[in-house]
Amino acid sequence: MACSEIKMQSVLEDFERTINTSYDRLQRITEAQSREAAAPGKWSKKELIGHLIDSAANNHHRFVKAQFTDQLLITRYDQEAWVKYQDYSNESWAQLLQFWKSYNLHLLHVASRIPEEKRRTVCQLEDFEVVSLGFLVEDYVSHLKHHLKQILG
Repeated sequence: MACSEIKMQSVLEDFERTINTSYDRLQRITEAQSREAAAPGKWSKKELIGHLIDSAANNHHRFVKAQFTDQLLITRYDQEAWVKYQDYSNESWAQLLQFWKSYNLHLLHVASRIPEEKRRTVCQLEDFEVVSLGFLVEDYVSHLKHHLKQILG
């Protein structure tokens, strides 16, 4: 197994472990607690999970499309608007968690099937930063863990 293949395997194992252990811990949060924000003007736990669902949706598109194109131009999305217009605050905590877990398990499935040569696909961000598809997968897992730490402490 090549070094980059070993690294990606480690990222994917971390991703799976993060989904499963976090889901168990997230289920212990009550509906009332899920409405709490860390500070005034910040997203509630529900809204943070909603944001992670939005991130999964946007990255799902990227993980798939980058495999059948030579270069993917990535446009940013207005995360504040996505959270606002989907009104995560008024959705069931249990339903959000189920969807979050299912979507991330599907992303894990997709990411685990990206061939090594496709992980080198060039992905250009709107600010002209150039990264690889492999980097996007790693960055997605880091982003997920960052927000889960905000929720779970």
